[in-house]
Amino acid sequence: MDSESRYLVHKAKEATDYAYAPYSKFHVGAALLLEDGTLIIGSNQENASYPLSMCAERVAVYSASSQYPAKKIQKIAVVAHKKTKKDLVPATLCGGCRQVLLEYESKQKQAIELIMMGAKGKWIKCPSVVSLLPFDFDKSNLF
Repeated sequence: MDSESRYLVHKAKEATDYAYAPYSKFHVGAALLLEDGTLIIGSNQENASYPLSMCAERVAVYSASSQYPAKKIQKIAVVAHKKTKKDLVPATLCGGCRQVLLEYESKQKQAIELIMMGAKGKWIKCPSVVSLLPFDFDKSNLF
C-alpha cells in the first residue's frame, strides 16, 4: 500500500476513538482526502432509534461537502474494530454508504478510491465506487 493510503488508514483508525457505539460495540472510522490534501475524518454515531444512526463514511463525506463544497474527494479509507478488541476487523461500506459515495463520485465527475480491510487482514483498494455498486440508482438506469 502506498504511503498516502497508509496515512489515511492510520487516521481512520484514530477516528474510531470518536465513535459512539454503545449498542453494537462496533467502532468504525473513516478518513478521506480532498484534492487539495485536506483530511476529513468521521466515526459512526449510533442512536437508540437505530435508523437515526450514521455510518463513519457518511459523517466524513457530509462533513467534507458542507465544509469544502467545491473540493473533490480523492480517496477514503474505512476501518473498524470491536470495542473489546484492539485488532481491526474486516469492514466494507454498507449499501447506503456505497450509494452516497457513488452520488458524490457522479457529482464531481471523478472516481473516489476506496481502501477497506478484507478477510484475513488483507487490504482492498477499489479504484471507484462503481466497482462496489455497479447498478446504482441513477436516473439513466430507470425505465
